[in-house]
Amino acid sequence: MIGYYNYSVILTYAGLGSAVLGMIQAMQGNLRVAILCLMICGFCDMFDGAIARTCKRTEDEKTFGIQIDSLCDLVCFGVFPAVIGYAVGIRSTFGYLCMFLYVLAALIRLGYFNVQEMNRVQEEGGKRKYYLGLPVTNVSLLIPTMLLLDIPTKFSVVRFYNIALLILGGAFLSKMKVKKIYMHGLIVVAAFGTIVFFLVYKYGDRIACLPFSTTPL
Repeated sequence: MIGYYNYSVILTYAGLGSAVLGMIQAMQGNLRVAILCLMICGFCDMFDGAIARTCKRTEDEKTFGIQIDSLCDLVCFGVFPAVIGYAVGIRSTFGYLCMFLYVLAALIRLGYFNVQEMNRVQEEGGKRKYYLGLPVTNVSLLIPTMLLLDIPTKFSVVRFYNIALLILGGAFLSKMKVKKIYMHGLIVVAAFGTIVFFLVYKYGDRIACLPFSTTPL
């Protein structure tokens, strides 16, 4: 079979599998499971690079890894959040447009940084100090946190989710500098993510969600 097969892509593929499962659950109205799957995607992405660096790879295998990572990111953090948007009740033309623009922004960002990352490694090497714009992987924590706010406030997440997608899409393509976190920062993010994961697991079934069989509004 064509392709490169080694343990460096295990977590990347695991994240993809979680996204596929999450989209199926979202379409069946199991929003809590879908959100948990999105967070698992983020967890897999957080550590897949570290695992890849322990594997001895050829230049072709490294390039393949970059491409595979971005393609999986598009599914996990581009398409998947849009499917969640439909699950929570987006049915309007404006909402569909927001979903499309969000996925398009994620696609443009990932394609752009595919080129930039290969150039950066060749010219600079070493660790990256900051990103330009918001990394798409951040939505694995931002979106669950936002959806949790629907529980105590009782505001319809549909009313804000499409706007949130527009804001996130704009942040993907912006030139603001976002510092890449290491060690202590990762510990803080992991701790916060664990709390959010627990809250979604315990209370996620209270988040407003419309099943796919619902008649469009």
